[in-house]
Amino acid sequence: MREQISEALKTAIRTQDKKRTGTLRLINAAIQDRDIANRGQGKDQVNDDEILQILTKMVKQREESAKAFEEGNRVELAEQERDEIAIIRDFMPKQLGDDQVRNACQQVIKEVGADGLRDMGKCMNALKEKFPGQMDFGKASGIVKGMLQ
Repeated sequence: MREQISEALKTAIRTQDKKRTGTLRLINAAIQDRDIANRGQGKDQVNDDEILQILTKMVKQREESAKAFEEGNRVELAEQERDEIAIIRDFMPKQLGDDQVRNACQQVIKEVGADGLRDMGKCMNALKEKFPGQMDFGKASGIVKGMLQ
């Protein structure tokens, strides 16, 4: 994943795509920050799962910023944040739709053999393992809770 981002950055620089170049540099900086933090703790370089977590966090930050800019009547800045979200999502797995999330939750509940709210943790762990970065686990949590009640 790291190589894919580096190649995309090189291409963006060559094609002089300023928005894409800036966003990809931000992604690289976030990955390097995590590398440095890991080195201080005696851990290895960031792996693909951690890069996915970084990208997910970046998307959430930009969604919150875009919302704040819209509320502040700064539509051009909100648009800029949404452009960055689109670029970041290019490197993330395809997000599941609402129906697909609901089906995945039902499937996991059956697999785990969950029969009450006390099994919710097992279900969420199974979802995170099977579908990393492919759904909003906050929404999935609500769906699982509703199904187990």
